[in-house]
Amino acid sequence: MICISIVPETNEEALSLLARALPRADRVELRIDRIGEPDLPLLLHAGKERILVTNRRRDEGGFFASCENRRMVLFREAIDLGARYVDIEARTGAAALGRLGKAIRAKKGKTKLIVSHHDLEGTPSRQTLVRRFKACRALGADIVKIVTLAQTAEDNLMVLELIPQALAVGQDIIAFCMGAKGRLSRVAAPLLGSCMSYASLEEGAESAPGQLTAQEMKTILGILQAP
Repeated sequence: MICISIVPETNEEALSLLARALPRADRVELRIDRIGEPDLPLLLHAGKERILVTNRRRDEGGFFASCENRRMVLFREAIDLGARYVDIEARTGAAALGRLGKAIRAKKGKTKLIVSHHDLEGTPSRQTLVRRFKACRALGADIVKIVTLAQTAEDNLMVLELIPQALAVGQDIIAFCMGAKGRLSRVAAPLLGSCMSYASLEEGAESAPGQLTAQEMKTILGILQAP
């Protein structure tokens, strides 16, 4: 499943990007962390059943500059409006994640909770990766997301190993590496069973280093999956 990630600065730009991205991908990640006052009713009306709402913290590569309470209010609003997914960092903490899980259950589980961990500096050991996976899972994740920065080609293999391990215990997962050396994992992850592979709408619109365009992803996956 290809998910185009967009990082608009205004509601108007978000609407324009959604209109372009939704026809080109299975899902669209709407990063609201750069929008001062996101109009979620307006934005989710564009296709909430296919939109993933992310409000990324600065310490995990995002831009959200307001208080944590405001960030959580926006997540709750996205859930109340029926967003297909919300992505929230494991570092947010068990109490806050528990409240979001309760809000999701109150809406009969229409929204799936992605609990994520991003390492912007490198890729830790296999043991650390497994611990992070288990920690995200314990926080009630419908989908665990583990992303690291690849500094060597071998880093891709360590992160990709999480995918069959997760599937073996019935846990949906997104796992890949960022950076130029992580491109391999972006293509391999969906072939191994990762829920989503993130792509940019076009060249120059990447939301993370090493991201391919949606068209590049479709072309490469089409070749690899051809009979």
